[in-house]
Amino acid sequence: MIKTISSVNNTLVKELIKLKEKSRERRKKGLFLIEGLRELSLAIKGNYNVKTVLFHPEIVSLDQLKQTLGKLIDKVELLEISIEVYKKIAYRETTEGVISVSEFVSKTIKDIELNTENPLILIAEAPEKPGNIGALLRTADAAKVDAVIITNPRTDLYNPNIIRSSVGCVFTNQVIETSSEEAIEYLSQNNIPTYLAYMSEESEAYYDSDFTKATAIVVGTEATGISDEWLRPEFKKIIIPMHGAIDSMNVSVAASILIFDAKRQRISK
Repeated sequence: MIKTISSVNNTLVKELIKLKEKSRERRKKGLFLIEGLRELSLAIKGNYNVKTVLFHPEIVSLDQLKQTLGKLIDKVELLEISIEVYKKIAYRETTEGVISVSEFVSKTIKDIELNTENPLILIAEAPEKPGNIGALLRTADAAKVDAVIITNPRTDLYNPNIIRSSVGCVFTNQVIETSSEEAIEYLSQNNIPTYLAYMSEESEAYYDSDFTKATAIVVGTEATGISDEWLRPEFKKIIIPMHGAIDSMNVSVAASILIFDAKRQRISK
């Protein structure tokens, strides 16, 4: 029998609301929420340990859940919830009918697996906005980069807005959170040529750089750019030439231009 939760005052419902709203609670419990069938499917493919699945039967059917969960159907706790409970827990304005609870997957920079001779790595230093992080992860998935490193993170990776804006790509990428210091040490130890999106007179136009070999592309915040910690002689500074009235663009847009030029170079080679 599948248990039913109809009251928004249910203890579990209150706990799930905390997971949705508070980073501290997510870190403390090591749990986070996944909203939507597609996102749930990607989390399962990414080997996340899904513990509980809550669903409203008028929006998503049990058969749809069974198809998504596959062999996990007998291993997760299934809970049927009322529309009132669903709306209380859901993050999105549009309803998808299913919310899952999963354990964190915590990886260190030592866990990065590079399976090619010329890996492509995207590094984002201290991105502030969850929406930008989500967009960066979508770009990384679309380009199939080998790893994404977020340094000096300002929000946890399982913020519901990151999951939403990444359309589940937080589960499809090899994502590591670490310090800039550790990331720099990793790149140096592995002799990975590194390119900094950095505005200066000595910066070179990105299309004049060779991204066909092992490459790490580093982008900073829109407000302050890349920190001085990255300004090392062995790291090359590049820019996207600007021809309008402004001198910068959204970090996720800039990263997309650089990453896909690297992909273009590799295909053209």
